[in-house]
Amino acid sequence: MPVSRPPPSPMIIPRFPLPAESVLPDYDTGGLYALARSLRAWLHDPHAGWEVAEVEPGERALVVLIVIDGLGDRFLCSAGRGSGLHATRRQALTSVLPSTTASAVTTLSTGVAPAEHGLNGWFIHDHRFGGVIAPLPLVRRSGEGVEAFRLLPRLFPVPPMYHHACRPVTLVSPAAIAFSRFSVHHGRGAHIAPYQGLGDFAAAIVDMADALGRSGGLIHAYYPGFDALSHTHGSRSDAALACFERVDAAVAAVRGALGGRDARLVVTADHGFIDAPPERTIDLAPGGEVAAMLAAPLFGERRLAFCRVREGAQADFEAWAATALRGKAVLVRARDCLEAGLLGPGKPHARLAERLGSHALLMEPGWTIVDHVEGEHAHVMVGVHGGLTADEMLVPLIVART
Repeated sequence: MPVSRPPPSPMIIPRFPLPAESVLPDYDTGGLYALARSLRAWLHDPHAGWEVAEVEPGERALVVLIVIDGLGDRFLCSAGRGSGLHATRRQALTSVLPSTTASAVTTLSTGVAPAEHGLNGWFIHDHRFGGVIAPLPLVRRSGEGVEAFRLLPRLFPVPPMYHHACRPVTLVSPAAIAFSRFSVHHGRGAHIAPYQGLGDFAAAIVDMADALGRSGGLIHAYYPGFDALSHTHGSRSDAALACFERVDAAVAAVRGALGGRDARLVVTADHGFIDAPPERTIDLAPGGEVAAMLAAPLFGERRLAFCRVREGAQADFEAWAATALRGKAVLVRARDCLEAGLLGPGKPHARLAERLGSHALLMEPGWTIVDHVEGEHAHVMVGVHGGLTADEMLVPLIVART
C-alpha cells in the first residue's frame, strides 16, 4: 500500500549522488528530531502544550511515550496492518541519520540532532578513549571496556532533556540496561523504573502512571526486543512477526488499563529495518589492500560506514570505491555529508570532524560493509539498518487517548 512520507527538509541539499530510493532525514517538522524538540520544550515550560500528544497549553496531562526499537513504518503498514497500533497510526516520521539506535535514541533523550550530540552510529571514533568505540555499552571494538577521567561528560556533553525539567519524568527501561552508565547519564532528572520482559513492561508503565496520576508528566518507555529478533532472524521473520503481535497486545493492555484517565499515548520508533543477504556483504579482509588504506577500523554502521583514510591514500581509496563498489555503495566525502545537513542542525559536536572521518560509504539497498578487529565478537545480522531506504528511515507516529 502507498506509505505517506513527510516532505524532505529544506535544510538538506545534497550536491552528490545518493543510493537508490533514498529517503532523506527531515530535521524540519516531519521527523524524530522535531518530535524530540517539541517534547523538550513541553517538559521545560510549565505553560506550554505538546501538540503532538494533544496536550493543551498549561494542561496537567499524563503522556506515555513508547519507543519500540526497530519498528519501521513500512513494516507497520504491511505486516502490521490490522493491528491496534496500525489503527491509531497518524503518519510517518523520518529517523535521523544514521538510522540507528545510538543516534536516534540520543536525539530522543536530548532533543538535539546527531551533528550536535555527536553519536553518528553504533560505533564512533574518538582517539581520547581508544579509537573506535561503541558509546552505548562503552566498549571498544576489540571488546575492552572504556575507562577515562570524566568519561561521561566528555563523551556526552549535551544534557538530557529531563535535566531541570519542570514536569516529572519516569524512564521505563529494560533491567539489563536501565542502570548502565549511558542510561544513568542520559536519565539525569528522571526516575528510572527497570522491568523484566514484555509483561512486566506493560505493568511498569501502569504502575508509573498510578504514581504520576495527580501531577501528570511523562513516562518514556523503551522496548528493544523487536529490534533484537529482527537482527537475528530477519525483519519479516516468524520471530519478528510474533514479537510484534505481543508488543501490539502489550500496548493495547496499557491503553486498556489507563482507560478513563485521559492519558495521552504516543508510540514511535528509532528506525526501521531491511534484510541484507550474506552475498551482498562487502567483507574487507584484515591486512588486505583496502584495510591498509585505512588509518582506523570502520565506524558508524555496516549500512553507513564512516572511514578514516590514511594521508596520501585518499585518491587510491576513491578509485577503489569507484570500481569495486559500483552499484553497491556511494562514496561521499565526510565534510560534504555534514555541509549538506544530513546529520541535522545545531552547534556541531566538538569532536564531530574526527567522528565523521574523511569519507562515508552510503550503502545501496540490501548491501552492507564490514571489516574485522582482533578480539571483536563477530555478529551475524540478517536484519540491518542505518541506511537511507524508506524501510530503514521511516518510523510511525501513533497517537491515542485513553
